[in-house]
Amino acid sequence: MACPRLEGMGLPPQNRAERQQPWKRPLRQSLDAQPASGRRSLRSFAPGSAGRLHPQEHLSASGDPLLDLASNDYLGLSRHAAVIAAASAELERSGLGAGASRLVSGSRPVHGELERALAQWLGRERVLLFPSGFQANIAAVTALADRHSLVLADRLIHHSLLAGVMASGARLQRFAHNDLADLRRRLEATRAAEPGRRLLVLSESLFSMEGTSPAVTQLVALCEQHGAALLLDEAHALGLLGPGGRGLGHGHDSIALISGTLGKALGSGGAFLAGDAITLEWLLQHSGPFRYTTALAPPLAAGALAALGWLQAQEALGKPPGSALLQRAARWRASLEQAGWPRPPGQGPILPLLAGDNTRALALQGRLEQAGLLSVAIRPPTVPEGTARLRLVLRADLPAGTLARLVRELGCP
Repeated sequence: MACPRLEGMGLPPQNRAERQQPWKRPLRQSLDAQPASGRRSLRSFAPGSAGRLHPQEHLSASGDPLLDLASNDYLGLSRHAAVIAAASAELERSGLGAGASRLVSGSRPVHGELERALAQWLGRERVLLFPSGFQANIAAVTALADRHSLVLADRLIHHSLLAGVMASGARLQRFAHNDLADLRRRLEATRAAEPGRRLLVLSESLFSMEGTSPAVTQLVALCEQHGAALLLDEAHALGLLGPGGRGLGHGHDSIALISGTLGKALGSGGAFLAGDAITLEWLLQHSGPFRYTTALAPPLAAGALAALGWLQAQEALGKPPGSALLQRAARWRASLEQAGWPRPPGQGPILPLLAGDNTRALALQGRLEQAGLLSVAIRPPTVPEGTARLRLVLRADLPAGTLARLVRELGCP
């Protein structure tokens, strides 16, 4: 029998915490039930030369830095001299943070400059900046849907959009990935049963874990036909896909809102929503995710503005950088297929290499890392069960010979 003096003192810490703070119990139970192959951990990387990262906890077998095949800095603009110079100048001018929300004292001239430049570039009436894409997507959904709405979302839509649906209180239906026939059936059934119901369709122009794209022109026409608002997340397409990198939704004025980020091809941070004047004014007046957050850091806005200027200058010279990257992506897909791997779907710089189960995906990640290549295993719930994968990401600044090195180290499927 346990000594009475030890009762309440010698218990394992987790049990004592559960007795004193019972709210922790379901958290620990959830963690205990999580298999090792599904656990995540944070790793720190110190940037080296362009495209290389020094992991702070682990090194490759040779001790060399890892070649980054994981990040979304598609055009390498986060290290471009003009982008860094613009951000540094704004840092000296405005300080690091804005210090308040846009509706208090957080607005800076650079915010308005960037919003106007993005609106003109995209051919939209107005743009509003947000500190993150997650906030922007929640704001967009809650602007276009309420508890009386039905939201029809692609089954593989980003989690931030699903969080927006939950915040809106709308009813949710999921349609098969990029399956417009399935979406059509659902729209027709809803319109027949509830002709006046408010409808919202959610999709991405380049799905971040699949590398695939919907037929946007047909998607837009389908939404127009059934009177449904369309929210198109262009986060991974901007700078690469569509005319001059303006995204696959460019020129489709009936799209209710375009969601885009500044932290991927534009090499900075933050996000924006682009649309018509009425919708953006509603967001300004009523959106909690816009109103109750500190404004985007001015140096990030300045860096994004410089990156946008660089993109436009490249287009004016007749050499949009996205086109070269897409050609390179086609070569990578063909080479991986020739090596015996399933051809990664899509056309863009995201190349998912399906492994199936978590353990195999982690083994592939470890094999590449030992060879000095960083490609992170993506596992559920980020992707559906049984579809764990390596998410290979092409960037414009990858050195020559990277593809041959990757294929060699991957070996046979």
